[in-house]
Amino acid sequence: MTGDLSSPQPPETEAGVATAEDGLVLLDGPDGVAVTMTAAAARSTGESLIEAAKRAEEQLAAKRS
Repeated sequence: MTGDLSSPQPPETEAGVATAEDGLVLLDGPDGVAVTMTAAAARSTGESLIEAAKRAEEQLAAKRS
């Protein structure tokens, strides 16, 4: 992660929206964030996000028990 960590932003609760155009994947996120990726980069990012989300959910479940 990069940026100023002295005043972190709260976690985003709204999901981004991905679309495909001309063989590229466009991800529109909150606050005007926009990223264009190759199909391979988008697939890898998606897989990484899914795995990270699973770990985060497990961490939250462990805190509750």
